[in-house]
Amino acid sequence: MTKKQHYMTRDERLKLEAYLRVKKPVAWIARELGFCRQTIYNEMKRGAYQHNVDYDYETRYSADKAQQIHDYNQTGKGRPLKIGADRAYADFLERKILTDRFSPAAALAAARAEGHHTQVCISTLYSYIEKGVFLHLTNKHLWEKGRKKKRGYEPVRRIVHPKLPNIAERPDQINQRLEPGHWEMDLVVGRSGSRAALLTLTERRSRRELIFKLPDRRAASVRKIFDSLERKLGKVRFREIFRSITTDNGPEFLEYELLRQSIYGGNRFEIYYCHSYSAWEKGSNENHNRMIRRFFPKGTDFGKVSKKRIAALQNWMNSYPRKVLGWKTPEEMAA
Repeated sequence: MTKKQHYMTRDERLKLEAYLRVKKPVAWIARELGFCRQTIYNEMKRGAYQHNVDYDYETRYSADKAQQIHDYNQTGKGRPLKIGADRAYADFLERKILTDRFSPAAALAAARAEGHHTQVCISTLYSYIEKGVFLHLTNKHLWEKGRKKKRGYEPVRRIVHPKLPNIAERPDQINQRLEPGHWEMDLVVGRSGSRAALLTLTERRSRRELIFKLPDRRAASVRKIFDSLERKLGKVRFREIFRSITTDNGPEFLEYELLRQSIYGGNRFEIYYCHSYSAWEKGSNENHNRMIRRFFPKGTDFGKVSKKRIAALQNWMNSYPRKVLGWKTPEEMAA
């Protein structure tokens, strides 16, 4: 059994007292409770007292005495938790992070919005998670934790397609996210050897997300999505929603004239291409793709993922509060 990495609880002390009373061996008790033998010996010493038996004394173990000494020793270990005895607040944070998949910062913002009186800062919450204050929440449930790995590859010269519009030509009002209708686009690919993929679109101002399942990674499949949207929304409404697209140099996006061509004639939006190996130039979309990977990790066969699950993920992302939006959701920003 794996040795437990916590102080012995009152229930475990009561079990220890019962085992010692029926004279179970220390090695057996250690295995049963999941502690090392030295911990059991230390605990026996902590709770030892002299018991009078027929005018003679024998050393016994008292769970109550050991617990009392333990509780007293804990009072000298620094200030009490800021979270205090507010179990409802702790449960709310734990539920938001575990069930709703919020980041710690987003969970704290949601707690403020709910009107919880207890408040802790983000550093304190990370510290509590690290120290195991919560019942179920640990570091493994966080989106990012630990040191970033050093990259070992050599710098690559940044280039763009010589015949296609460069991101450097993108107008200032798009760069500054001043108006809606400007999107970043990419593919989230599936397991090696599989064909299906996800087309992801992120609106730069509101961070609204659109996710479409593609049967393959061909340029024609990407165009088919926009043709369908254009028919559904109509010419005028489509051009209000989609003013420009910023994307990378993937082959599925390089049929510039065909992708840009409207089914109603003319051009349906402008397209700008990032430099090679410069994912930060469409950083909002890249961050969203990392969020998607939390639900569909690398190795997922998107051919086996239903459109219902993809729609549920899209709804979750558009209902997720963002620090960059003042803890509003993309839905609230797009309204």
